[in-house]
Formats: sequence, structure tokens, C-alpha cells
Amino acid sequence: MSHANAITQQWGEDDTPKSQYEKGVKQLIDNGLKKVPKKYIFPESDRSAARNTEDPNVAKQNLQLPIIDFADLLGPCRTQVLQSMANACEEYGFFQLVNHGISNDVIKNMLDVSGRFFNLQFEERAKYITSDVKAVVRYGTSFNQTKDTVYCWRDFLKLLCNPLPDYLSHWPSSPVDFRQAAGTYAEETKYLFLTLMQAIIESLGIIEANKEKETEENGYNILKDLKDGSQMMISNFYPQCPEPNLTLGMPPHSDYGFLTLLLQDEVEGLQIQFQEKWVTVQPIPNAFVINVGDHLEIYSNGKYKSVLHRVLVNSVKSRRSVASLHGLPFNHTVRPSPKLIDEVNPKRYADTDFNSFLSYISTTELKRKDFLDSRRLTST
Repeated sequence: MSHANAITQQWGEDDTPKSQYEKGVKQLIDNGLKKVPKKYIFPESDRSAARNTEDPNVAKQNLQLPIIDFADLLGPCRTQVLQSMANACEEYGFFQLVNHGISNDVIKNMLDVSGRFFNLQFEERAKYITSDVKAVVRYGTSFNQTKDTVYCWRDFLKLLCNPLPDYLSHWPSSPVDFRQAAGTYAEETKYLFLTLMQAIIESLGIIEANKEKETEENGYNILKDLKDGSQMMISNFYPQCPEPNLTLGMPPHSDYGFLTLLLQDEVEGLQIQFQEKWVTVQPIPNAFVINVGDHLEIYSNGKYKSVLHRVLVNSVKSRRSVASLHGLPFNHTVRPSPKLIDEVNPKRYADTDFNSFLSYISTTELKRKDFLDSRRLTST
């Protein structure tokens, strides 16, 4: 049985949205919504600092994240770039990647076809609505509309991507060029992720330059496992909002995998928590925003940090982004690298796996870094 057939959702009456809100924000806006429903209004404590520049918890200027030039990473300046990457992962948990080798056409096509998917008639999008977090294709809103007490001002399309031949035929067939554009994008971001992880593991001192093999205890070869690892692509759509101060596109959270490669359009919205302040990330055309996930924080034994981030919405422009989340195969265990554990740096996280994460989010409303905190053995 293929990976796809093993996970494919069996559609039924239970998958029919039980309220108008579960049909998504796009549908509400298309139907002429003029006020934010109570279901989308976040508590004052969660949103009060979103745009209030007098609030001490909000920086007054946009944040220029560290910029890593991918071309330099592959050239004679590799050692210096590795150090810059290490600093970014320790201090920010984020960096922007330029000159990454993925063509502007591939990027443009991905953003364009994602936008056209969200502009399809609701009946076409609704084919992929399911509450099954393991589904190959999942269209929905918020994080988990069956558990969230407050919904996010966001609609999403989630696609499992690796191995691509198993999943591609299950992806949306409309727009007609969706599979081709998204498939090409998935392949190229997978290659880019693996190249970045080689550099990140090298920056941690776990492997030496140009060596594929690790010499870790118990044969834990992370690079080999990541080649066969999970990849989930999430296209996000944040419609214009009539009362943006009342809601959030996404609340504060961290990502669960190793690395997320985020492609965003030129509309501001992404904020990260830096030095205990919320700061807006300045978009760079055709660049990727790269962020450390919870599993990389575990693997690095807390040296590299997954950082809280959130998304603001606005009343003027809709916003699109495509997040490519990468990690180990779903049935593999994530544990701190033995090379980063000693008497001075004891093991700080319990071993975990993807099923533990899925069980957690299936029964609990996901908030901030709650799942990662549940795996901590000691403070970092």
C-alpha cells in the first residue's frame, strides 16, 4: 500500500462543516462580512500589543533579520557564512535566505497558483475540508477548528509532499496547473532544505565539511534520515479584515519540524518575538524566511532556538504565504545529538516523535511552545 493510500481520508458526513465559520474566512468575506465575528476575536492580552507602538512589548521599527547569501555558503566564504548562520539560529531563530538558486519563475508560479486556488468557488475548495490532521490534502481554517476556542483569520491548504509520486495524484486538480507548479516547488525546496541542514549540522560541529557520514552513537545519521523525511507544504491566505485590531492571522506559535522555509508576498504581516518584543519581519522579494523548528531545538539540545512568531492581518490587502515544513520521517524519533551532550550540557529534552505531536494537537488547543515545553527535561 502506498503512503498516500495509507493516509487518505475517507470522506463522510462527519466531514461536513458544522458551522459557517468552519467554511473559512474567505467564504465569510465573499459573503459580504463587515464585522469580525466573536469567534475570531482574540483576548485583549493576546492582541493588545499587535499595533500599539506605545506598548513596551512592541518594537517601533521593522526587524531586518540576518541575511544569509546561499551562493556564499557554497563558495570560499563558507566558514564565515556558517558562523553567521549559527549566530542567527542562536540569537533570532530566523534568517532570510537570498540567492538560493530557486528561480523567480518557480516562486512566482507557486504564489500565483496558490492565490488562484483560494479564488476557486467554495464548492471546489470544500472537496478537501477534513478534520483529519493526517490527511494527504487538507483545506481548513484556523489551526484546528474542532479544538480552537478562537479562530485565526486564515484559510490554508496543507499538502503532504514526500515521497512526491505517492501524493501528487491526490493534490487538487484545479487550477489545472496546480500540481505541476506546486510539485516543482516542493522538489526544489526539498533540495534546498537538505543543503541547508548539511550546513546547520556542520555549524553545530556534529559533522565536518563535505562529509556525509556522522560518527554519532547508535548510528543516528540525521542527514540520511532527513533525505527520506517528511515534507508538508502549507499555502496560507489571509483575507482583508474589516477590524484587524480584533484578531490575528495566526497566534503566537513555534513550528514543530526541523526547518521551515517560508515564501511570502510583499505584504507585511509576519512578526517574531525578539528580545521580548514583537517585531515585524520586512519582506524581501523572492527571498525565503528560514526558521528553526522545535525538532531542531531538540536535536541541537537547546543551542538553536525555535522562536515564537505570529501573523497580523490588515484592512487594505490580503496576504499570501507558502510554508514548507521539513523533518524526519513520521515514524522516526527525534532526540538530542549525542555529540552535544556532556556533563556541562546534559540532555535537555525527552525523545519524541511525530505521532506524539499529532496526538497532542488532536486533543489540545495549540498555544505558544506548549508541545516543546512538554518535552523539556531541564531548563536551557
